Amino acid sequence: MRRTLLITLTFVFIACTARAATPEEIMRESQGAFLYQGRDFKARVVMRLIGAGGGERVRELTMLRKNSGKTGGDQKYFIYFYQPADVKDMTFMVYKYPGKDDDRWLFVPALNMVRRIAAQDKNSSFVGSDFTYEDVSGRDIEDDTYALVKEEKLNASDCYVIKSMPKAAGDYAYKVSWIDKTNHLPLKEEYYDRQNELYRVFIADEIKAVSGIPTIVKRTMKNLASGHRTETEFKKVEYNTGIEDSLFSERFLKMPPKNRIE
Repeated sequence: MRRTLLITLTFVFIACTARAATPEEIMRESQGAFLYQGRDFKARVVMRLIGAGGGERVRELTMLRKNSGKTGGDQKYFIYFYQPADVKDMTFMVYKYPGKDDDRWLFVPALNMVRRIAAQDKNSSFVGSDFTYEDVSGRDIEDDTYALVKEEKLNASDCYVIKSMPKAAGDYAYKVSWIDKTNHLPLKEEYYDRQNELYRVFIADEIKAVSGIPTIVKRTMKNLASGHRTETEFKKVEYNTGIEDSLFSERFLKMPPKNRIE
């Protein structure tokens, strides 16, 4: 009887002292699931830029990412463009430093010039798409404050709904994210402008397990003001391929190795 009572009291104590994850911890875990899977990452990416009238432009590229170590730590990104002709052979590189401004470079082959992208340009359009430069490599967790708005289902998934509010004035007033409780991926994000009007929406259209890792392989960003949207598909996704650190250099921005970009 005493043993049963002791076990019961132990479980009650654990239940009472268990601490629910904070909104910031939920977003940090989501960032890890979305942007830090594996030691490194490679994918062939097709972006379809679709206008309000249905006109379509296609961008095709290879994206490479390498983590420095722990989730939330430094990262490096390398992107090579295949098409269309006006961006063919263009490359883009990011050194991501959580806690301070990232370094970004763009190589423009027509000018044979490497251009540094200023920190204040991080919210500019990425090669004419509805994604920004910051969307490509992700936003620092420390840049925002967070609040749990509610918990609800999105389609068939149980989600945390988190409101993110920038600490410094930026291009949007706040963002609302639906985070899957099971795989921690962002299934939907709504961006609100300074007039509190919804103007941009991100949707995770398809998720697949790649090497056992839940991965968003199709995603859409819509600009509600212009009616423009960008549909993005990740093909030939690979994790832990052993990408060399030396790849992320100005030398390879101009002459990327074929074995890594094909």
